[in-house]
Amino acid sequence: MRPDELGAVERQLWNSFTQGTAVDLRDGTSSAESAIRADVIEALLLGAGADPAPGDRPALRLTGARITGSLDLRFAEIAMPVVLADCRFDEVPLLHGARLRELALPGSSLPGLAADTAQIDGRLVLSRCHLTGPLILNRAEIHGDLDLRDTVITAPRAEAISAVHVAIGGDTLCTNLAVQGGFRVSGASIDGEFDLEGASLSNPGGNALDAYHIRITEDFTFHPGFRAEGRIILSGATVSAAIGFCGAVLNNAGDVALEAVDVHVTRNFDLGRGLAVNGGIKLDGSNIGTQLSFRDATLTHPGETALSLRMIQARETDLRTQRPIDGTVDARNAQLGTLYDTPDTWPADIRLAETAYDALASPLAAAERLDWLRRGTDGYLPQPYEQLAAAYRRLGHEDEARTVLLAKQRHRRATLPPHIRVWGYIQDATVGYGYRPLRAGLWLMALLACGAIFFAAHSPGPLEAGKAPPFNAVFYTLDLLVPIITFGQEAAFAPRGVGQWLAYGLTAAGWVLATTVTAGISRAISRQ
Repeated sequence: MRPDELGAVERQLWNSFTQGTAVDLRDGTSSAESAIRADVIEALLLGAGADPAPGDRPALRLTGARITGSLDLRFAEIAMPVVLADCRFDEVPLLHGARLRELALPGSSLPGLAADTAQIDGRLVLSRCHLTGPLILNRAEIHGDLDLRDTVITAPRAEAISAVHVAIGGDTLCTNLAVQGGFRVSGASIDGEFDLEGASLSNPGGNALDAYHIRITEDFTFHPGFRAEGRIILSGATVSAAIGFCGAVLNNAGDVALEAVDVHVTRNFDLGRGLAVNGGIKLDGSNIGTQLSFRDATLTHPGETALSLRMIQARETDLRTQRPIDGTVDARNAQLGTLYDTPDTWPADIRLAETAYDALASPLAAAERLDWLRRGTDGYLPQPYEQLAAAYRRLGHEDEARTVLLAKQRHRRATLPPHIRVWGYIQDATVGYGYRPLRAGLWLMALLACGAIFFAAHSPGPLEAGKAPPFNAVFYTLDLLVPIITFGQEAAFAPRGVGQWLAYGLTAAGWVLATTVTAGISRAISRQ
């Protein structure tokens, strides 16, 4: 391209290029006068201009222009920065496989941008842009920041941002980003933070954000003010700092709103402080280095699993939501560390099969905690009772632990056939399945008193006159009640009538007491 083929503003840009001075066409220039052909920009960037003099720093710096035609820089190597601010592009810039020093398009309007497999040594700045078509960055390498602050990208029913396996050496800044369509960054690597504060992602019925297997070396931030319509996918993500959704609004009614399966977070995973979710949250298998928090969050997924924590691991778990979770909480096989909760926010349906926790921040009385366990719908399972009893024992609350284990036996009894339940009722009434040994002593004392009073008033006759020892109503009753010792009274005297039936009853009661005490003590010792 020759200089004599250039228009006035194109010649101005041509002459400014070698020294990198800016050309601003915003003031007093009509749309027609500010038009610059894409071919002119291509020619400059590909070396058609004058050779730079020593000390020159070539750069393309243009503001307020209308770029006509197709800017085609596919597989080009461009050694100078390119800044096209507040420009309007008629066609999608093509940067497939290009190598650039730095690319900045702040405030520009584009029908899209195709930069897959591009390499940018510095920043890619698309702040305040308006794109009416997709932004494509698949397998691109950006060694600096990716800046999408205050940008609007509209591509309904399509992937508005496609950045599969993109590698970013700095921060990904998406503050106040507005996207209509999908936002896909699966497999991306970000050596900085990923900031979505105030962003709005809308893709109803699809994936609002697909960050499957993303790797982030700093924070992954969705607060405050983040809003999403559609599913958020973080499954397989590795975040070396924290993930935060405080104050965010996630809406995917009737389906999963946040899918974060097998996520590894070095610090906190904060889903509290004003988070509102209409849809399910699925965190199965995730590993949280410090705290998983739902403090003051509102979770709604009626009739379905609102929160799935299966097989997660966390040092602390805070389930003190704003109000009871509307839907099922599934914490089966989870390791919750120190658990924070309150009775006012317990969900109506919580599944705790094989759930483990190191401590309860609010132990409460055993009667209250048993109500918490009974909210599960898994049927009779011994482990939740044993886990709760172990937590009380670690606190030194042995009585509360025994109350929990007694409740476990009663729950188990309800699952047994009727003829086996009878023996359970006897063990419960006499010794509380071994967890209430004082009851056996009280029963013994009551029966001893009844027998001693009766036989003192109605002494049985001796079997052999002149050979029987002096009758003692107390020790005679003890001989009947305690089968393993003898005081010589039972063998020497024979009651008649009512006394004989009472003796039979005391003997039977003694055997029942001895059997239940033995069974109960054996059970208690084996559990400890």
